[in-house]
Amino acid sequence: MSSVRALLSLMVVLSAAACGGGSGPANESGGSASAPAGDVVIRLTGSDTMVNLDQAWAENYRTVKPEVSVQIAGGGSGVGIAGLIDGILDIAASSRKMEPAEIERATKTAGAAPQEFVVGLDALAIYVHDSNPLKEIALDELAEIYGDEGKVTKWSQLGVKNAACSSDEILRIGRQNNSGTYAYFREAVLARNREFKLGSVDQSGSKDVVALVARTPCAIGYSGMAYGAPGARAVAVGKKKGEKAYPPTLETALDGTYPISRPLYFYSHGAPTPPVKEFIDWTLSDQGQKILQDIGYVPATKK
Repeated sequence: MSSVRALLSLMVVLSAAACGGGSGPANESGGSASAPAGDVVIRLTGSDTMVNLDQAWAENYRTVKPEVSVQIAGGGSGVGIAGLIDGILDIAASSRKMEPAEIERATKTAGAAPQEFVVGLDALAIYVHDSNPLKEIALDELAEIYGDEGKVTKWSQLGVKNAACSSDEILRIGRQNNSGTYAYFREAVLARNREFKLGSVDQSGSKDVVALVARTPCAIGYSGMAYGAPGARAVAVGKKKGEKAYPPTLETALDGTYPISRPLYFYSHGAPTPPVKEFIDWTLSDQGQKILQDIGYVPATKK
């Protein structure tokens, strides 16, 4: 945890510098202790799945409220939650729910429980290289690929002749364990009582997963559907082998047919101050949710 906090502190400093100044740590009521003259600063850090979305919101909100600067950093859901617990953030962005123990610690710091806001939805896409003929996969097959003692190690075991992968070996691309995406994949695909198989190539960011799959014909990886890129392709996913599989889309995430879609959260430091609450409310407005949808996420307000 100390390494996570050190990383977060560095990211906060760099974020403040990039924005031409900055405020001190968040105060006990959730606001910033100080800010540049005439400017209100909101510090928001966390989920790498959400960082592009958070940045788009911050940039657009500046046109709505020029006096408010929303400083964004990624690093993973765990980094954001750690910062919230330490009281140095106004908002933690997370692609997983806070754990009860995390809420208890954050409450002690702030003097009030963090408030949870579902600000969007995300379909967790399964990516393969464009040359891979695989069209669909089931959750139980993914569990055998990624899970400890899993038996699926070759593309041919999935009935696929992956001509561009001469070894036939499946290269597993994943996320580092401070990622909310890592935690969600484990819960939704492996179940909590099963660990990840050793030997995966773990990336620090959502974009990095897809980029590596795009240049690796033997690879498979999981990342948010908003991170699709040339060279990689998202496959349809079914709950069980032999059952109907669905592609990750706005419609399938909203109607629940895509089996690995999830909420995206903001958590405030205690009760949010008026500027923080106004920003969160704006992200949930028609304007904020249109921005979210335009860059590939699923609106929360339509669920």
